Amino acid sequence: MGEDVAKHEFTREDRTRYRTKVRRCLDVFARMLREARFDFERPMTGLEIEINLIDENADPAMKNHEALAVIDDPDFVTELGQWNIEINVAPRRLAGGGITSFEETVRRSLNSAEEKARGIGAHMVINGILPTLRTKHVTPDQLSSNPRYALLNEQVLAARGEDLQIAIDGVERLHLTASSIVPEAACTSTQLHLQVSPEQFPAYWNAAQAIAGVQVAVGANSPFFLGKELWRETRIALFQQATDTRGDELKAQGVRPRVWFGERWINSIFDLFEENVRYFPALLPICDEEDPLAVLDHGDTPTLSELKLHNGTIYRWNRPVYDVVRDRPHLRVENRVLPAGPTIVDTLANAALYFGLVRALAEDERPLWSQMSFQAAEENFNAASRNGMDAQVYWPGVGTVPVVELVLRRLLPLAHEGLIRWGVDSAEREKLLGVIEQRCLSGVNGATWQAREFHRHYDHTHMDRADALRTMLKTYVDLMHTNEPVHTWPLT
Repeated sequence: MGEDVAKHEFTREDRTRYRTKVRRCLDVFARMLREARFDFERPMTGLEIEINLIDENADPAMKNHEALAVIDDPDFVTELGQWNIEINVAPRRLAGGGITSFEETVRRSLNSAEEKARGIGAHMVINGILPTLRTKHVTPDQLSSNPRYALLNEQVLAARGEDLQIAIDGVERLHLTASSIVPEAACTSTQLHLQVSPEQFPAYWNAAQAIAGVQVAVGANSPFFLGKELWRETRIALFQQATDTRGDELKAQGVRPRVWFGERWINSIFDLFEENVRYFPALLPICDEEDPLAVLDHGDTPTLSELKLHNGTIYRWNRPVYDVVRDRPHLRVENRVLPAGPTIVDTLANAALYFGLVRALAEDERPLWSQMSFQAAEENFNAASRNGMDAQVYWPGVGTVPVVELVLRRLLPLAHEGLIRWGVDSAEREKLLGVIEQRCLSGVNGATWQAREFHRHYDHTHMDRADALRTMLKTYVDLMHTNEPVHTWPLT
């Protein structure tokens, strides 16, 4: 959601200066690409997981400030809503047990955090949208205390000029008017980071876009919002609408949304940053004192702070990232399509599918995106978000097929091949891609399990909707702690 910020009012001069500075950063970035200044010899992968907090009754616990204080771990940070926190896992290579290392690290950290937070009446849940959220929880007073969130909220609403309208038609229908961006805090996700060279970036980004629908379909875990059963991955539609700076008139004019799938395959990472500058006005026009050109001319690495901050307020589902570590710049693809959960092993299975597929597709002699329109990839993404495991998707050479059939027959062998190229050993591959295979064979992912468990209580007992959701979530949390993959979970 952007860098820590302190300034709360922006003048016209601020915006003019920022526009000039961000364009200067873009010029410097273009020169860095030409001069091949990026670190990529030992590519690293990273992982972030957003987490919900609940109380003993499985209702949201508005205690992220207190939870972070007792957890006392720099890997855990604040998030937009008071019931959210996030864990940032140190990057590592996939080869030599890297995926298993991710799983062990996250489980150890979450178990420790859960034990500490329990003392203040808060418990960890990893899922895409907390099913027990109600309208009273998504109000402006539930923003996290960090000033950057209040500032971002003000700027989104100022750019829009009116309240947000959220309308999602799925199994049921939800129409909501919101006076803040707090509904976006309901969207808790997993973000996968993959470091690549400038030359590799277009192929990896295009591959990530091409498989986004498949990822969402098999990984969906967000069927409920404000008590309504909506899309299998409701988080996608909710995130798009809860941060939309466009009124109806701007939508009609074709102004791009800030939560964006994109509109074309790319030939360079520069294409994405240039689109950001060309299409999107600044939300947080904050300048620092660095002259990026002078820094580069001196032989040092510029931070490009304005370009990074601007990029951080444009929520592409696959986002380009420029970063500097130990004075060495690097580039990453940040994959943002997946929800959190249901378990850590499910999360790492989703990661294995992603890392394997993008490697295999990016290195294919005949690129997939040369055979498939960008619009088809976006239509797959939307169909998968709505229908999850029941989605029909298009794939070159196959046509329109059930997504589970595509994964089982075509994509799992490709993912195995890609993981072999990353140096992932056979035991890790078989374990994690085996989870994906069994999900597809059983038709059960987090979204389908949540929906079935809810209906068992709501349709066949005297429970009202709220109690059925609470009961389902309590069972979900118990099973989440077993770390057994969701396709093995019983229905009570």
